[in-house]
Amino acid sequence: MKRFVLAGLGALAMVSMIGAANAADMGRRVQQPMPVKAAPAYAPYNWTGFYVGINGGGGWGTSQWSNVGGAVDFNTSGGLVGGTLGFNYQIGQTVVGLEGDLDWTNIRGSTGSGICVGGSCETKNSWLGTVRGRIGYAFDRFLPYLTGGLAVGDIKATPVGLGSSTETKAGWTLGGGLEFAVAGPWTAKVEYLYVDLGKTTCETGVCGAPTDVDFRANVVRAGLNYRF
Repeated sequence: MKRFVLAGLGALAMVSMIGAANAADMGRRVQQPMPVKAAPAYAPYNWTGFYVGINGGGGWGTSQWSNVGGAVDFNTSGGLVGGTLGFNYQIGQTVVGLEGDLDWTNIRGSTGSGICVGGSCETKNSWLGTVRGRIGYAFDRFLPYLTGGLAVGDIKATPVGLGSSTETKAGWTLGGGLEFAVAGPWTAKVEYLYVDLGKTTCETGVCGAPTDVDFRANVVRAGLNYRF
């Protein structure tokens, strides 16, 4: 009988030791930290939103005067500065948007020709506005884009020494550029636009004979935008 009691106590002690060892092992397993996925180093730049900005640069191109006496082409050039308003929407890496701007300009040129009353004629553009669609492909903080749409501005025709004829004309524009994020909500851009405002007609009372005057220009400008 005594041997059975001692054997039972030994078995109970062994079971207790095994249970304690298993409990300690389970405790160690529970306490092991779970693996955590590392956070990305930075969030990709998102171009979606409204923005306002300023722009400035220069333009150069050609103007043609033509009437019954013939036709003459001459160069024009000058500076421009103004404001910009727009909106972008990003889908994946594609960015689409709408942008408008209005600039004061001083793009002008003149020529001496026999078709000009007084021997000289001048073409001048003093303001230029555009409303354009934009589509680009975002490389994170860099956005190359194509753009095109409506262009509106004035064409002023002046035979030197006489009066002048000014008309607001609507035409078209097409170009492209590169915009990049500088810091915080600020972005900067460089842009090229080809602008064609069509032609205006300078009447006999000013130009001596009905004279068609057209305006075409290449515009290169830089801009600084603030995104909301």
